[in-house]
Amino acid sequence: MITIERYHDFSYGHRVVGHEGKCAGLHGHNGRVTFTCVAEKLDELGRIVDFSVLKSKLCQWIEDNWDHKMLLWRKDPVHAILGRTDNDSIVNSIQPVSFNPTAENLAHYLLTTVAPLRMQGTGITVIAVKFEETRKCSAVATL
Repeated sequence: MITIERYHDFSYGHRVVGHEGKCAGLHGHNGRVTFTCVAEKLDELGRIVDFSVLKSKLCQWIEDNWDHKMLLWRKDPVHAILGRTDNDSIVNSIQPVSFNPTAENLAHYLLTTVAPLRMQGTGITVIAVKFEETRKCSAVATL
């Protein structure tokens, strides 16, 4: 099997509801997401796909939706408080998610929700997403 990978660096904030340590508070990361992809066959040039396709479909989604955003679980009481402000810059910087935003859940969401939607019709399958909160800590979701 031949696979390709494309990674994307971005900055984001979050908090993990119920965490027993520092991650219970609002904090930020310089994260990295790596997408691993396959195809049934190589194209006429001998590629799975040009890397720019992954950039435009997957990396751009992260830029548009998560980069420099505060990822907060919709059930998080902090989300309810921050969402009530009249300050548009605060409201626009909050990205509500339907799950507690752990590295594991963020990787799983990218793999099972974002990637299939964004790669639909390309013949490319994202088989793994590695989500690095830091250079030392990461989670991998695989099909």
